[in-house]
Amino acid sequence: MSNPIIPYRYICIEGNIGSGKTSFCRMLAEEYNCKLILEQFEENPFLPYFYKDKDKYAFPLELFFMTERHKQMEKDLLNQDMFNDFTVADYSFVKTLLFARNNLQQREFRVFQKLFNVLNNDFAKPDIIVYFHRNVDILVSNIEKRGRAFEQNISHAYLQEIQNAYFEYFRNILTFPVLIIDLENIDFVSKKNHFEDIKYLIQKSWNPGVHRYTLSS
Repeated sequence: MSNPIIPYRYICIEGNIGSGKTSFCRMLAEEYNCKLILEQFEENPFLPYFYKDKDKYAFPLELFFMTERHKQMEKDLLNQDMFNDFTVADYSFVKTLLFARNNLQQREFRVFQKLFNVLNNDFAKPDIIVYFHRNVDILVSNIEKRGRAFEQNISHAYLQEIQNAYFEYFRNILTFPVLIIDLENIDFVSKKNHFEDIKYLIQKSWNPGVHRYTLSS
């Protein structure tokens, strides 16, 4: 039995650190055999140092992320595969600006934003952004469970700042749909019905603007 058609060609699954976006993208790509774009964050040499000294390493960290994301998206988005029905990515390029705004000093951010605006013009906007929203306490628990050493000092306050940055950005989206899904007690990796519930929401045609849906376990 074939899967129902997903009405989007370019889907970005967004979320805070530890929200489960990458796991979901892998699962969706395996089920639909669609094109998969995953952020290669492990390749950023400044990441382990950033969480120890944010002020010193934020600017090189964000510049590296921006150039690597641009290079990856230029390769994967501008060369669409005619054999794939759609593309799913575990980040959108605008993530670059949201994290930079939170992490950089004002003077650094002004310089960074000018370069971002030039690079951002290269890409089409997503057909939909799906944002996985979880309570910060759950994010911290998920971060601890996956055990990446450089992430263990991420604070509740930092995660809250990132969450606020996303929601501020979403307020101004009018040209494509943003679907915020509350996933407080949802474990779509272990429970097939939870995965199916999220997939069902993505199969719907959403109007431009922000929509919010709470999944219950």
